[in-house]
Amino acid sequence: MSSELGAVDLHLFAEGTHAALYDKLGAHVERDGVRFTVWAPNATRVSVVGDFDGWDDLAHPMAPAGGGVWTTFVARADFGEPIGARYKYRILPRDGAPRDKADPFGFGHERPPATASVIRDLDYEWSDADWLARRGAAQRLDAPISIYEVHLGSWIRKDGNCSLGFREIAEPLADHVIAAGFTHVELMPVMEHPFFGSWGYLVTGYFAPTARWGTPQELMYLVDHLHRRGIGVILDWVPAHFPADAHGLYEFDGTHLFEHADRRQGLHPDWNSAIFNYGRNEVRSFLLSSARFWLDRYHVDGLRVDGVASMLYLDYSRKPGEWIPNAYGGRENLEAISLLRELGTMVHRDFEGVRTWAEESTSWPMVSRPARVGGLGFDFKWDLGWMHDTLAYLHHDPIHRRFHHGALTFRGLYADHESFVLPLSHDEVVHGKGSLLAKMPGDDWQQRANLRLLLAYMFALPGKKLLFMGTELGQRTEWNHDGTLDWALLDQPNHAGILALVGHLNRLYRGEPALHCRDHEPGGLVWIDADDADRSLLAFERIGGDEHIVCVFNFTPVVRTNLRVGVNREGRWRELLDTDALEYGGSGQGNLGGVDSTVVPAHGRSASIVITAPPLGAVFFKA
Repeated sequence: MSSELGAVDLHLFAEGTHAALYDKLGAHVERDGVRFTVWAPNATRVSVVGDFDGWDDLAHPMAPAGGGVWTTFVARADFGEPIGARYKYRILPRDGAPRDKADPFGFGHERPPATASVIRDLDYEWSDADWLARRGAAQRLDAPISIYEVHLGSWIRKDGNCSLGFREIAEPLADHVIAAGFTHVELMPVMEHPFFGSWGYLVTGYFAPTARWGTPQELMYLVDHLHRRGIGVILDWVPAHFPADAHGLYEFDGTHLFEHADRRQGLHPDWNSAIFNYGRNEVRSFLLSSARFWLDRYHVDGLRVDGVASMLYLDYSRKPGEWIPNAYGGRENLEAISLLRELGTMVHRDFEGVRTWAEESTSWPMVSRPARVGGLGFDFKWDLGWMHDTLAYLHHDPIHRRFHHGALTFRGLYADHESFVLPLSHDEVVHGKGSLLAKMPGDDWQQRANLRLLLAYMFALPGKKLLFMGTELGQRTEWNHDGTLDWALLDQPNHAGILALVGHLNRLYRGEPALHCRDHEPGGLVWIDADDADRSLLAFERIGGDEHIVCVFNFTPVVRTNLRVGVNREGRWRELLDTDALEYGGSGQGNLGGVDSTVVPAHGRSASIVITAPPLGAVFFKA
């Protein structure tokens, strides 16, 4: 395929519908040299400069190609070997001094804090055909999806506190994910970013993996390895904003090219970053191409879109007078809505089985419904309300929980409005919030019991699951991106028990259709008792096909013996789970593997079982 930009490409680019610009813009290695192409419509002069010409802006001037695009071809004889050569675009704006900019479409960049782009190719021999053939089934709405959220730079480190590279981390990460029973890995942003402390959420290289962890081929190897081990890969993608670093997209050609010029539209008040101009067609083509790039060239199975709420509302985090209404006087960002809908349409049209995930924290309707019916076009939405309500409830001392019982049951009012993911994400274990274990009240034993109870509660509720790394170890300290997980905790039986519980929950979730096949349907959960606030007890039934699983939760440290629970089936009810089992670090209270029902009505049902609800524990039963 030629990388030369044609008339059709220019038309689609200007129309906002070119979603494969990575085949045309940027630096493309060809047989006889490298073609460089960049969009800088307000420049008066553009040159490519780099290692191959002594950074001399007179050596390789670029010529206008139409539509504000500049291009030039540098012969292979000028390079020696082009792969690995550093370069930038030297842009002379209409007003002001020349500026050196990294390539917005660069496939590689220098390791920060250096800022040049690096010529890379995308050649790789994939061996994940079996996974790609079955990922559609593995990512259906009625499939079990349990996600392990990972920050690659701090998951595990080697001597000298150095992060593992993409290739080095592939095997140990896959081993851990499989042992813990997760179906997917979600990678916090792996795109190039200048500030490590942003965790990747301030992106400068929308088409390049960060050089901190390796080359494009090494990231491809990581994805390929995970796929060959049967693990899906989701990437965090950040179209909500970008940093104002001098070498990046900000004021790219001396004007506000990618971002809005008006600070009321173009400055993100929370992060002091630039907001994309979603109404500019070329910017829409840029963002759609970035999303498509990772699905096309890196074989990823889904994109988790960060900061969707900040894209939807023009007044997001702004006071009156600090924002500009839309054409109809409203607060909705119509251009961003249109872009997100086009994103969903493109993904589902062109990539079989790929899914999109929205981090959206408001009550915006139909986030996870197709654009054709008026939705935003995502497949799944993070249920951040559930996360905040549940953690706030568990933060209370058990003696006070009866006054906050509604925090547990409120989700029932909206649980089937969207296709939800239940996240226990990185956002809840940073900035002084402490780890999930440290949030829990009580002594060491009670904290661990509360954490086990939380995990069982999440896995029992309808919705896909997401757990941030470290929680499965019972991490005591909050996440530190400059450190690593406390793997030594697994030498302690009580912490190894938490990991064992996570593995058991994942296996139950994957193996029991009642726990996943109606995650997003009314009737997938039926309450048995939602109102026992005085004893802080909950009981409900998960239903899938002909299978029924009864789940009982005791949010106090009091053992509840002779607890009668209504059921609709007579016979033996096998105990599938007891979070208080000794193997998980519990006290060993439970039901000796199961109970028999009796024809004694309870909770409006024809029969009942009499059980022991362990302290700060959960028990699951199946007839």
